[in-house]
Amino acid sequence: MKEWLSQADAARLRGVSRQAISKLVNKGRLRTLTIGGHVLVHRDDVTGELGSDEDSDSEEVLAIKRLLLEASDADRRSVFEWLMHDQRIHPLELEFSAPAEVILEAISRSSDLTKRGLRGVIAEAMFAVEVVDGLDGWKDVAPEGDHPYDFLLEKDQSRVSIQLKMQRKKQHRPMIASEGYRKLSDEFWVVETQRTRGGKAADGTNTRPYRFGEFDLLAVSLHPSTGNWQDYLYTVADWLLPRDDEPSQLLKFQPVPKVANEYWTDDIECAIEWLQEGTKKVISGLA
Repeated sequence: MKEWLSQADAARLRGVSRQAISKLVNKGRLRTLTIGGHVLVHRDDVTGELGSDEDSDSEEVLAIKRLLLEASDADRRSVFEWLMHDQRIHPLELEFSAPAEVILEAISRSSDLTKRGLRGVIAEAMFAVEVVDGLDGWKDVAPEGDHPYDFLLEKDQSRVSIQLKMQRKKQHRPMIASEGYRKLSDEFWVVETQRTRGGKAADGTNTRPYRFGEFDLLAVSLHPSTGNWQDYLYTVADWLLPRDDEPSQLLKFQPVPKVANEYWTDDIECAIEWLQEGTKKVISGLA
């Protein structure tokens, strides 16, 4: 079975998004094999010319690309700067009345706290594009407003709510689970599962911790450890560890494995299946 890959593995192999692989599958460009509801793709098609994204380019565009590949770095930079006078990279340039390079420079000068918040926003945007858009039949119907979930996926009569979190960093490196709580194993990473801002309910209770039942799946971006925005792990929210003093609330720091296991998967469709099966588990990660 080594010749067959999951679509997530195929995307990593080619250095493209999962959505790009899904589009090639839908176009019939990749041989597929369906096992247990999962659509696998053939490794040779992924690594070969059949998976090329250049087939949609015109001859003129291909000729330009070939010229640029042969040009020096200085010449390519000159062409890029020339194009930027006419082509905006993003509408944000118009909103801020500043070119993209100035906006990026401002971000680079910002505090670690600001950059941490920005990474969370990037993770959410990447998840929407790379994961949600590539799901067959599912669409995000999350309403406007402050909710305990970031995405609300709907397909037919089913709905799945997802909270997305970044794997935690500490001192510019991935944080080890035992640094959150001594009872957690140092063989795991950690994710912080509480709201960004605190508050008090009418009865005086702290509203920052998440409670069981507020979302269905937890998605964790592994970018801090892998450097890849397309790497996520998923688990069923009810499988997470509870607080010792308040079992109805999620433990602030949850252990996250470095690779998928029986409690965490890198395939969101598998996580949805776990949720729908209703199996009762508690994630591993204790020392």
